[in-house]
Amino acid sequence: MRRGPARPATGAAAATSAPADVAAPAVAPAEAPPARQQLRTEFAFELPRGYVDDMGTVHREGVMRLATARDELIPLRDMRVQENPAYLSVVLLGRVITQLGTVAHMHDGVVENMFASDLAFLQDFYRQVNAEGHTRAGVSCPHCEQPFEVELGGSRLGES
Repeated sequence: MRRGPARPATGAAAATSAPADVAAPAVAPAEAPPARQQLRTEFAFELPRGYVDDMGTVHREGVMRLATARDELIPLRDMRVQENPAYLSVVLLGRVITQLGTVAHMHDGVVENMFASDLAFLQDFYRQVNAEGHTRAGVSCPHCEQPFEVELGGSRLGES
């Protein structure tokens, strides 16, 4: 074996001849900018019991759209809401539910004739959809430090 002056290694030999205690500089991969997500404005749901129409047909699958400021303001002018503020959720849901089974025309009268359990489901679903799913927060018990979730939603629709 011949000894001579050390020459820098090139190519594949360079990768294998580097000393083990010297780390090669890390090259971070170029990150692509995050893809912009399209805004989702409609959300499918399935009622726990279902709306029963005049013909006895049960309608369970529906679609709710995001509420606009107008959707929350217009019902406040409704005489039924002014006389009974609890009616706000019925009128509001009648505006934002765009489809329910094969019901031809969705309106607050349909919501008014739903079972109470379906109305409660839709009120919760409305809060989730319009708060982007952030109606719960993770917290910890101050005594045992056990993590759990709490509901942050308001008591009625339009009152978050």
